[in-house]
Amino acid sequence: MADTVEHAAQTPELEQPYAALGVKDDEYARIREILGRRPTSAELAMYSVMWSEHCSYKSSKVHLKNFGTLSQETPRGPLLAGIGENAGVVDIGGGYAVTFKAESHNHPSYVEPYQGAATGVGGIVRDILAMGARPIGVMDSLRFGPLDEPDTHRVLPGVVAGVGGYGNCLGLPNIGGEVQFDASYLGNPLVNALCVGVLRHEDLHLAHASGVGNQVILFGAATGGDGIGGASILASETFDETGPAKRPSVQVGDPFMEKLLIECTLELFQAGIVNGIQDFGAAGISCATSELASAGDGGMFVNLDLVPLRDPNLAPEEILMSESQERMMAVVEPANVERFMEICAKWDVLATVIGEVIEGDRLIISWHGETIVDVDPKTVAHDGPVYERPYHRPEWLDAVQADRAEDLPRDNSPGALRATLLGILAHPNVADKTWVTQQYDRYVRGNTVLAQPDNSGMLRIDEESGLGIALALDANSRFTYLNPYLGAQLSLAEAYRNVAVSGAEPVAITDCLNFGSPEDPEVMWTFVEAILGLVDACRELGVPVTGGNVSLYNQTASTPILPTPTIGVLGVIDDVATRLRSGFTHAGDAILLLGETREELSGSIWAAVAGDGHLGGQPPKVDLAAEAALARVMGESARRGLLSSAHDLSDGGLAVALAESAFRGGLGFAVTLPGTDATVDLFSESAARAVVSLPGDTVADFEALCAEHGVPTRRLGEVTGDDELEFVGLVTTPLAEARDAWSSTLPAALN
Repeated sequence: MADTVEHAAQTPELEQPYAALGVKDDEYARIREILGRRPTSAELAMYSVMWSEHCSYKSSKVHLKNFGTLSQETPRGPLLAGIGENAGVVDIGGGYAVTFKAESHNHPSYVEPYQGAATGVGGIVRDILAMGARPIGVMDSLRFGPLDEPDTHRVLPGVVAGVGGYGNCLGLPNIGGEVQFDASYLGNPLVNALCVGVLRHEDLHLAHASGVGNQVILFGAATGGDGIGGASILASETFDETGPAKRPSVQVGDPFMEKLLIECTLELFQAGIVNGIQDFGAAGISCATSELASAGDGGMFVNLDLVPLRDPNLAPEEILMSESQERMMAVVEPANVERFMEICAKWDVLATVIGEVIEGDRLIISWHGETIVDVDPKTVAHDGPVYERPYHRPEWLDAVQADRAEDLPRDNSPGALRATLLGILAHPNVADKTWVTQQYDRYVRGNTVLAQPDNSGMLRIDEESGLGIALALDANSRFTYLNPYLGAQLSLAEAYRNVAVSGAEPVAITDCLNFGSPEDPEVMWTFVEAILGLVDACRELGVPVTGGNVSLYNQTASTPILPTPTIGVLGVIDDVATRLRSGFTHAGDAILLLGETREELSGSIWAAVAGDGHLGGQPPKVDLAAEAALARVMGESARRGLLSSAHDLSDGGLAVALAESAFRGGLGFAVTLPGTDATVDLFSESAARAVVSLPGDTVADFEALCAEHGVPTRRLGEVTGDDELEFVGLVTTPLAEARDAWSSTLPAALN
């Protein structure tokens, strides 16, 4: 017998297993207060998943409000949709808009790496689809434990195969991202996936249920027992030393079904017969029904008996909590239902009317003819608990910041510098990631013009004009550990710079904020500081936050991950033919260093290599005005065709940027370091810098442009036809030897 609303009213003292569903005592009391009775088991299931940390942001929403204080204007015009929608939408000109967003699927990817990562890609793709856009590309930011750990060998190959397998089957190019390693991620890998889509302005769709009598249609895959409580509950608790305390089943993805769903949904949009739409992500039907109803102008009735099931034995609570993939929900006028069904049948997509929009403001769900849910959907979707968690600056941070890498011994002898250079190139966080990216299709659809290992991914949007977009996805968790306010800004600055040095104008950001337990006041302080840093940086750079994701409880017992605010930056380029590549292309080109190099070694790869894993001190200075000036110079240089190549400086400093530029085109270089301390010149990770190559006949014009914008320049040397990396008077290394150090790390570790 189902636990009906009537039965719940008659049995107020019936004990319910709310704690097992992750509901706190005070939250359960609040649910009873809202309903005026105890919840039915189905209502409890809905509240448990929708009020989970993963779905409700109950520990973070008071701080995320700060993003709402930013201007909703991009350098290219107003946002067409922003925070609160499935994804942000940016006007890029010519009647085109782009929607993009990043989300996490961290905890499921630890439990089941392949399916956890695959369904993370599938979920973010449906967020983009729900805005009315055609998905056109994906990126990913991945974090794993040490490369030599056995569990990394379990998790990493599965995650990479899941990301690649799902995206490749969808026919979406994976145009970039990053892979990093640290001991703190050993029990908590991070799988952050970004998707970008394109639409015409008039094609924009939002998630709301309006129009009494309009039909509620579930379409896509049937509902199964996979993913019950998966992302919503699993990602809302701390792992213990041996893994997750609860192991809900991880969602199982079917990319071929998703491909059909994409094409079917786009045709439904084109037919003009969709009034409102919502994808199914974490919390499944609980999420789709409550969010659609709460955003509309009426209530909703749903008959759970009509939901197509893969497992006929599922209880109603399980149907409501299932996170089975490849599902969407649409609100359709009765006159359009037949046409809706015809289009779904054409694409072999299962579609079923399961309810309708009703008068009032209630979400009512029946099962076997009896009412098992009768709630105000706003209380489920939006009125969850809001915690102002206590936070304070860690007492240990003073000692960490005092332990400066600048005080480590330096050996600037040629032999030591050569060994350090090769060691940095071979470091897992610098080394070539081809082992990963060769499993991704980067050029499917034919519009990829830049992809990893270039500075950013770039896609052509309009063939006639050449209008395009660039995307970069970056995080520097080492800097954020040392100073969360500055570290978050440096993560943003790196992604901003990566877009700029490709010749595009940075216009907007999305974020994926990965931290430990919010119940730890020191972790919470780090989170708050990172948000304040991002808000201040976005305000100064003039770029809005369009939306994003928070992932908390990335922690094993009392050990949190390094704080990892992953920042995605979207750029617009008027003609992709003017793009800037990262590799040297012509022997004889001059090599110039842009920006100011300081003695900034703390948190650097140099410190990790030379200091045997050292992590202390303060991160590099943030100069956002310098970042913006560099971006203006790069954009104008691209439009005027002044440069042959451009590469940002970040991990590993000048030495790594020069080496990677040489590897790309197989051309060596001869440069003279500008300062008196070779370690600083080579390995400092000062921000707002780039290295460029250009023909001799454009050097004067380029230097004049830099002077106009206040960007310091220094000529270092030239691109050579030799197969050597030459730092004049200090180190000369065969290009092949340096490339081997850089390219062999991952294959050697992962066989």
